[in-house]
Amino acid sequence: MIPVTRATVRRDAGLYGYERTLTRLGLAPVAGADEAGRGACAGPLVVAAAVLREGRRGEVPGLADSKLLTPPVRERVYEAVVTRAAAWSVVIVPADEVDRRGLHVTNIEAMRRALARLELTPGYVLTDGFPVAGLGVPGLAMWKGDQMAACIAAASVIAKVTRDRIMTEMHDRWPGYDFATHKGYVTPEHQQALSRYGPSPVHRRSYVNVARVMGENGPVVLEETG
Repeated sequence: MIPVTRATVRRDAGLYGYERTLTRLGLAPVAGADEAGRGACAGPLVVAAAVLREGRRGEVPGLADSKLLTPPVRERVYEAVVTRAAAWSVVIVPADEVDRRGLHVTNIEAMRRALARLELTPGYVLTDGFPVAGLGVPGLAMWKGDQMAACIAAASVIAKVTRDRIMTEMHDRWPGYDFATHKGYVTPEHQQALSRYGPSPVHRRSYVNVARVMGENGPVVLEETG
């Protein structure tokens, strides 16, 4: 039988507590994975993976769950993460693939791909929310993992900043939807634009609010500018 090692991480261990515990158990490097855009009805799903360096070299000033950071702070933390990380990767899944394969399947597969793209082979994997099978190494799915483990928080920042930049570029192509403001998430203003113009090529047609507009208005598409 394979020996099972059990360890407890104290609640007050801080954001780096899981990595430190797993490293002491000989399970380094520890990789984290998280996504951005799961709840959006437009734009890609972006998944990132990250391995932070051991010890103080891997500590990132201001690191936290990306949703808790203001955009300017998030950009600064992003630059620190990609500079200090031992390895990181990003997978971008376009809206039509999310529609074709389904959100959950796409999310899990993108996490698997992001972890496989790391230049370091993880000894242990921490994922936000959902377990990822078939990695060949032990792992743990953590509820609100981006608030519990530094490597997941780092992945969340990479994914969020990458996706926000993509949505800003999409705003330049389809300005009528104001993607730069809401980043493709459902807001009253976004829904009004969607009802007025119909879905753009980057809207997720499998989402209820987009499908409803298509049923009401037909497959109207706002053309690109420029």
